[in-house]
Amino acid sequence: MKVIASSLRKGNVVDIDGRLYVVLNATNFHPGKGTPTTSVDMRRISDGVKVTDRWKTTEQVEKANVDDRDYDFLYEDAEGYHFMEPNTYDQVAVSPDVIGDDKVWLADGMRVSLKTHEGIAISIELPQKVTLEVVETEPVTKGQTASSSYKPAVLSNGVKTTVPPHIGVGTRVVVSTEDASYQERAKD
Repeated sequence: MKVIASSLRKGNVVDIDGRLYVVLNATNFHPGKGTPTTSVDMRRISDGVKVTDRWKTTEQVEKANVDDRDYDFLYEDAEGYHFMEPNTYDQVAVSPDVIGDDKVWLADGMRVSLKTHEGIAISIELPQKVTLEVVETEPVTKGQTASSSYKPAVLSNGVKTTVPPHIGVGTRVVVSTEDASYQERAKD
């Protein structure tokens, strides 16, 4: 199926000259004069090589036909990361190359969206937000709850972020999986 280059997003799979690539990052550039372009960072699925390509935003790009389903994360071992399809209980092993830096966000039973092509996992999409516990931060400062300054904190998965001054150790917070930014205090 052909789509215009400006509609490409992270996680999409494109077919270029018979080879499949997963989109890592897509940026649209609109100069004051000249033709708008889309710059796309991609990883070739067959060998993991990263490439960058640039197209006019209105150019047609072949989007590959992939199976996109929800899976639950089970565990990690020497084979890779194991996921289970919740309806059929089919299991699939995903290589560490596909998971990449997103491995820090994976938690037992987490529901993710896996894109597969001919039975092989090629891309993973995590939930936009996850709830984690703050395990290390500076002590709460009385009277500083209205301040707009943030303090550094370490989450239960080892990721570093910044939180408001009223958040202390042991508090559960909601963070974005895209950039590890603090979203809100957990409501549970």
